[in-house]
Amino acid sequence: MEIYLDRRAIRQIRLAAQESIEEGDTDSLREEVLEAFSEEQVEEIERRLDSGDFFEFLTDVLDEWGGDDADELLELLETQLAEAGIDVKTDARAEGNESAEEDDDEDDDEDDDDAEVDAEADEEEEDAPGDLDEDLDDALLDDE
Repeated sequence: MEIYLDRRAIRQIRLAAQESIEEGDTDSLREEVLEAFSEEQVEEIERRLDSGDFFEFLTDVLDEWGGDDADELLELLETQLAEAGIDVKTDARAEGNESAEEDDDEDDDEDDDDAEVDAEADEEEEDAPGDLDEDLDDALLDDE
């Protein structure tokens, strides 16, 4: 069985792991990792676990985790799930480093800005009468 984790889920786990490393709090990390999976994914995982309890499974994974590297936690999670017959697939870009993700986000923002400018230009073209000459355009503007 395969489970897909998107960029948001990977980022959520990484950030929670970093916070756990800084604060030493694995309880909140366990909750964050659990929330990174959808309810359907959790139910499917629990069907395949011997214990039938994903929360307990995460407790065991966190106990085994060294607590000093977020990527190590992701690898351990993937390995432990693979042992239960669950193949975790991730977005290829999500596996890169944080700065690459931030660059992608900035590119996405720039693309959004470009799309907004294009949409505004299209609206202006629709509103502008194209068959009037400049004298008539000026007359119309003066009347307003």
